[in-house]
Amino acid sequence: MKTEDLRAFDAVVRHGSISLAARELGLTQPATTRRIQNLEESLGVQLLDRSIKPPKPSTLGLRVHAQTRAALREIDALRDLVTTDAMPTGRLRLGLTHSMGASSLVELLQDMRTRFPEVQLQVATDWSARLVEAVQQGRLDAAAVFMPPSKLWPDTLSAQRLASTEVLVVAAKGRFARTSVRLKDVFDAGWILNPDGCGFRAALQRALSEQGLPFQLSLETHGSELQLGLVAAGLGLGFVSRPALQASRHAEALDVMTLRDFSLALDVWLVSPTSQGNLQRAIEHFGAALGRGMGTDAQGTTARSGRRTKK
Repeated sequence: MKTEDLRAFDAVVRHGSISLAARELGLTQPATTRRIQNLEESLGVQLLDRSIKPPKPSTLGLRVHAQTRAALREIDALRDLVTTDAMPTGRLRLGLTHSMGASSLVELLQDMRTRFPEVQLQVATDWSARLVEAVQQGRLDAAAVFMPPSKLWPDTLSAQRLASTEVLVVAAKGRFARTSVRLKDVFDAGWILNPDGCGFRAALQRALSEQGLPFQLSLETHGSELQLGLVAAGLGLGFVSRPALQASRHAEALDVMTLRDFSLALDVWLVSPTSQGNLQRAIEHFGAALGRGMGTDAQGTTARSGRRTKK
């Protein structure tokens, strides 16, 4: 049983005419008739009553046509599912790192729902490494993560660099007489950081250890805006990406510290499977909007399996 035979039978029943069905299908009348005969041979029944002109579906033919319509809808839905230029539909599972700024993401997700009304959004937050693992395992359709520029990606993933972002160290305004310092000058002020598992925190701990300085944690909590509020209250030092600082209501109450012996710069990557099906347009829009929010047009680097090429 072939799909083209089902489509021919459906067209004949809908139009009540083999000639009109043939015109819709772009076939000759004999070719259309042959397709219906093929279907009848496959099923072992006669679908059209040819004793009348023009032929009409038999009682059984009408029942078969109802099932034919349902089957063709499922076939078309399956084709749309894997066609990248089809309108996105269904569930889209997105992942975001804990450190992504929350304020701009609200507008971004609202825009996604407006542009793609047939898509049901699900958003999860986690550490970058765990999000990448979730995409690899099929538990997420795409994730925005922080990773170094030199990151090598497996060939099962598509990774697009959306932006390069500087990670800043901030303190309550006026807490330190000088804002250009070294780690040894500020380490004992304590730090307000994400819980263990954060790459920023791990990099700081390595830098302190290399200088023989202790790691003094004041508070640990998720959420950059909450962390910045605690820093502004003088409870310790914190990390924040430049876009998140610019969007924060606490920005005027903070000093950006220049640590002459410690710096962090990471790339923001959009990671997804190499085959995205009809979700591709929605995923691309999400990445482009996120890149614009970080000060880029998201026309950066695409990497697969360690090879990086300009898009």
